[in-house]
Amino acid sequence: MPACPALFIGASASHQGKTTVTAALARHFVRRGLKVRVFKTGPDFLDPMILERASGAPVYSLHLWMVGLDACRAMLAHAAHEADLILIEGVMGLFDGTPSNADLAAAFGVPVLAVIGAHGMAQTFGAIAFGLARYRDDLKFHGVLANRVASVRHAQMLAEAIPQGLHYCGHLSNANDIALPERHLGLTQAQEVAGLDARLDRAADAIVATTLGKLPPPVHFDDAVLPAPPRLLEGLHIAIACDAAFSFVYPANIDLLRAMGARIAYFSPLTDEAVPDDADALYLPGGYPELHAVTLSANARTRASIGAFAAREKPIVAECGGMLYLLDSLTDIDGVRHAMLGVLPGDAAMQRRLARLAMQRVDTAHGALTGHTFHYSTLVTTMQPSLRASHATTDAEGEAVYRRGKITATYMHAYWPSNAKALAAWMKGEAS
Repeated sequence: MPACPALFIGASASHQGKTTVTAALARHFVRRGLKVRVFKTGPDFLDPMILERASGAPVYSLHLWMVGLDACRAMLAHAAHEADLILIEGVMGLFDGTPSNADLAAAFGVPVLAVIGAHGMAQTFGAIAFGLARYRDDLKFHGVLANRVASVRHAQMLAEAIPQGLHYCGHLSNANDIALPERHLGLTQAQEVAGLDARLDRAADAIVATTLGKLPPPVHFDDAVLPAPPRLLEGLHIAIACDAAFSFVYPANIDLLRAMGARIAYFSPLTDEAVPDDADALYLPGGYPELHAVTLSANARTRASIGAFAAREKPIVAECGGMLYLLDSLTDIDGVRHAMLGVLPGDAAMQRRLARLAMQRVDTAHGALTGHTFHYSTLVTTMQPSLRASHATTDAEGEAVYRRGKITATYMHAYWPSNAKALAAWMKGEAS
């Protein structure tokens, strides 16, 4: 049973600064020469990019439903064997969702640090801290940190509002210039944030003034090892689009491809690279094609290579933004229509209102495949769904899964380790 200092960074709600605080802690301890492993709760691609930069190691997802209890246990045990510190960043509020952040923290006995954005409040800060700490008896509560504090006097009022028995860890100031920029799907991608490392270093400097500069107590994790996946992709060469337009990929998905025997090569549609000539299958992940629609529309070499790949009836798996790239057109938020690849019939349009956000499950011939959906676009197409996902907890109708020849396309971002056989069928262009 390995033991490792560990901390779960939760919050009262979204937009409280969890990622900033988690990244600050990671960078602080890395600068001290410690090996830090960071995890992100639930489905997310953007926060892990920041956290990977801060920690120097890939960031994997933990979620009791999407990833599964056993897989979460195995990843944490592996990290505990090799790391000096484990950090887990939550999503939304501490008790939001089914299962929630609190469910995950309680399942593994990881103490919770609650981050509360203190802007616009004073003594109420104490009431919120008290509620988070006392709402569930089975939750270990490490303490509370105030974020976005306006002044020395403001910090003093917040500290005085903390009820007796709760650990006040201190505060981070608005003046620290450490907040991370955002856009419509969440944080701006790490590769696009100017001066990110300097910002992370400032955040790490600010941690020194709190009580969080020391390692938290060790947590004992049960040893667990998952069975090796079947090598159903032995020798298959998979080309993966990878750049600022196509970057929403779970590290666990890539690990699974390799563990199943696949060989992987990356190419960039944004720089007009062609699909590798010897590729057997193509994966177009989600991302921000809408922000790069002018470039993608003009890049003739990539367009021709993907069109030829589809014409040879080779398998293509496209998720969310990757699916939009295959369509006839994509209309941006300003109403400008951009020609896409025309491999699949349909037209997508961006909107300012969120179109769908939910955990999803699709029942395939090989069993359930879990994942999530999160997009601001709408789609008009003549294609009929071959499968239909459902909502994780309500079973309400979810995203369509389209099949056209050997192309599988959907808005759903699948967590492939949840069903290796279904993944293999998609990558081989087989119906599922």
